[in-house]
Amino acid sequence: MVEYKWTVLSNTTLGGLLASIDGSILLISLPVVFRGVGVNPFEVSNFPLLIWLLLGYGIVTATLLVTVGRLSDMWGRARMYNFGFAVFSTASILLFLEPWQGAMGAWALVVFRLFQAVGASFLFANSAALLTDAFPPNERGKAMGVNQISFIGGSLIGLIIGGLLASVPDLHLGPVVLPTWRLIFLVSVPVGVFGTIWAYAKLREISIRAPNQHLDIPGNIAFAAGLTLLLVGVTYGLLPYGGSVTGWSSPWVLAALVSGAALLVAFVFIERYVADPMFRLHLFRNRSFAAGTSAAFLGSLARGGLMLLLVVWFQGIWLPEHGYSFSETPFWAGILMIPMIAGFLVAGPISGWLSDTHGPRLLATTGMAIAASAFFGLALLPVDFTYWQMGLLLFASGSGMGMFASPNAAAVMNAVPPQNRGAASGMLATLQNTGQQLSLAIFFTVVILGLAAHLGASVPGALGSAGVPPTDAAILGHAIAANPTGALFGAFLGENPMKTILSAVSTVPGWTPLSPTVTATLTAPHFFASTISGGFGSAISSAFVVAGGLTSCAVVISALRGQRFIFGAPGAKERGGPAPGVAAAPATPPAGATPVAALDPEDP
Repeated sequence: MVEYKWTVLSNTTLGGLLASIDGSILLISLPVVFRGVGVNPFEVSNFPLLIWLLLGYGIVTATLLVTVGRLSDMWGRARMYNFGFAVFSTASILLFLEPWQGAMGAWALVVFRLFQAVGASFLFANSAALLTDAFPPNERGKAMGVNQISFIGGSLIGLIIGGLLASVPDLHLGPVVLPTWRLIFLVSVPVGVFGTIWAYAKLREISIRAPNQHLDIPGNIAFAAGLTLLLVGVTYGLLPYGGSVTGWSSPWVLAALVSGAALLVAFVFIERYVADPMFRLHLFRNRSFAAGTSAAFLGSLARGGLMLLLVVWFQGIWLPEHGYSFSETPFWAGILMIPMIAGFLVAGPISGWLSDTHGPRLLATTGMAIAASAFFGLALLPVDFTYWQMGLLLFASGSGMGMFASPNAAAVMNAVPPQNRGAASGMLATLQNTGQQLSLAIFFTVVILGLAAHLGASVPGALGSAGVPPTDAAILGHAIAANPTGALFGAFLGENPMKTILSAVSTVPGWTPLSPTVTATLTAPHFFASTISGGFGSAISSAFVVAGGLTSCAVVISALRGQRFIFGAPGAKERGGPAPGVAAAPATPPAGATPVAALDPEDP
């Protein structure tokens, strides 16, 4: 059993790392993928492709996690985890081999990414439950620390890998040419295949399963449909609609939001009356579980948009303003993110180890407070920052997230009965992934609206200084200011949007061809970045203030979690254990299973 727990830890860490890396790897490398399949990302008709390649992975995982966790409680966590690894690896192979070009090729990538996300859902939902089954309570913090590094740290590492691969030229292997964009999807293929074989060979079923459980079909349908509609609605709210710079006034977006919210409200009522609910609402009566999941949700809501905003800041503004060409920015944007990863890798394991002996409350609350301070610090930085200041704040942010993540995850899993660990793990992962998806929509909207408010004032002066004649400046200024979403995506995609904008306005009546000198000034890497930097700086500061406020609320909730609680430990019920009527852990676990009740070091 001693050897088996380390097998579980190493395999779930590998699975979590792969799933998280693939969730974020496209944030930086997407321009290379679009060029590889021959799609122009600046065409409005291709914006849905951009949105779905970026956010579809997260939408699917957020929607399926609770259902997958519930299925795992019924049919076996190791079995469902192994199945997820196989699905993930198969989808990775399909992404690498995708044969089409143009819009068909891009939509094929979207479909295969959604398929890959289904597999990732099984990995995300079962890792914490498998670890809780395999490790005794006095070692779970350490195990969760390593595992949380793989999940959250992997999303940061994905940015660096994406940046590195985006700068690699096509590989010429004799008569065969391996395009750069295929390398981005190849990364997970050999490791995924190895992990799948390893999981099927080594992982075994030791979970405690209650008999005669049934699938909550009405709850599954209401939850999946409601969350999908809600996330799709907020995703399409980012796109322009009619004369508006965002799509929040679109009747389709409003219908999706209202319908999604109504289904989620109906879901709560369904779960209160079905015999075997998928979402164990009674677990929220346990203060340790409720505080841990709520703080994790708020932390994800604050953190989810951070990476994408930093990528836009680095790749679209700061690096071009400092003379880096657009072809170089993906690589260097990944490099500039390293301090955040370093902070997370340092703080995550240490805090998990310390929480095993000192409890989670102080460590998790302190970590979230450090993250909140880092957000407020980022809000104070100028757009043209000095990098050591940015690096210090990124390190602090990563350290705070790492210090919070592992003790909090261990506290949440310790608070639930063993037969509900799959559902609890899915619930925690669902809240985190949903928070991340909502965060992207919230912060993108804040930045887009901020750009819309400032571009009209900053663009005419920049064009005049570049020598653009007044008539042309009016046409060109309107094209830039009227589409802040395009401006933001242009900055994010690491391309020079001025070339696309100049091509688009060249057919407008009254347009006079510009001289080569003026054209060269407008298409220089720093021009577009410096033009939108003022509006972007004001908007991103507002976004970071919002993130700081959310994490400050999470600090308070984390502090209110109470003393350390382990389900089944002596004195647990007196400190806010499971609600009356919730089944207690079996006195004698099945053969080979890890005991679920161990003495809590903080108990008298």
